Amino acid sequence: MALRDSTPLNPWRRSRDRQRWTERAIELLLLLAALSSIATLLGILYVLVGESLQFFQQVSLWEFITETRWTPLFGDPKYGIWPLLSGTLTTTFVALLIAIPFGTAIAIYSSEFAPATVREILKPLLELLAGVPSVVYGYFALLVVTPLLQQVLPWLPGFNMISAGAVMGLAIIPLVSSISEDAMQAVPNTLREGSYAMGATKLQTALKVVFPSAISGIMSAYILGTSRALGETMIVTIAAGLQPTLTFNPFEQAATITAYIVQVSMGDLPHGTLQYQTIFAAGLTLVLLTLILNIIGHLLTKRYRERY
Repeated sequence: MALRDSTPLNPWRRSRDRQRWTERAIELLLLLAALSSIATLLGILYVLVGESLQFFQQVSLWEFITETRWTPLFGDPKYGIWPLLSGTLTTTFVALLIAIPFGTAIAIYSSEFAPATVREILKPLLELLAGVPSVVYGYFALLVVTPLLQQVLPWLPGFNMISAGAVMGLAIIPLVSSISEDAMQAVPNTLREGSYAMGATKLQTALKVVFPSAISGIMSAYILGTSRALGETMIVTIAAGLQPTLTFNPFEQAATITAYIVQVSMGDLPHGTLQYQTIFAAGLTLVLLTLILNIIGHLLTKRYRERY
């Protein structure tokens, strides 16, 4: 009788054990994937910090953060990061002036006003815009946007930060709009219905109820867009120029940190020289700038996060 009771349970137990081992294997794979990303980040930081320390053994940190000239490849080298930093910040600012208003407006329309059929068409179009290679955007800025601006501003040079920043903002719009729309879609419908019950219009509800309720997610979209602009390479390399100039005038040409890294890494400088190590010091500066930005974004998101 005991054998007769235990026999039907064996296939069920084997199936349950197999399912348990499968789940553990999947958990292990997910853990390895997470650890691999952390290991990659640590490896990048190890290389950046190690090479940067060798650079700062020969160049003082004070000169690096106070000198206003960046000419490491000249006969009289100067190692002030501000010319590269000013170009990076200026192009990023111009890009955000384009990406944040347009991306937010698209997100509000797609989330609150667009019919389902329009949303199904608009979303793939934005994703297609996000899939365009950045080198294509760079030549679009150089060969299309800059000549158009020169018709209005004849004195505008061929390489300038305003065209590079504007096209970079166009490339960031899909990122800002997609994340902002997801944040607004996550707002409970009960808040919308309560606003309508109080007599608010659809526009008032979108701007005064939904948008403030999703502000933490929208701020995350802004922070990610800013980080994307800071790290953009090909657009600014092609359209903004490669001349390190300490200026915040977007109508002038200047070099960014990423453009300088491309310029030097594709040259003939031997590995281990001081000139070669400048790209690691510049890269570390960009990493620290992005880290500070992400910390600020995390604190703001935590401060204004809504719980439902």
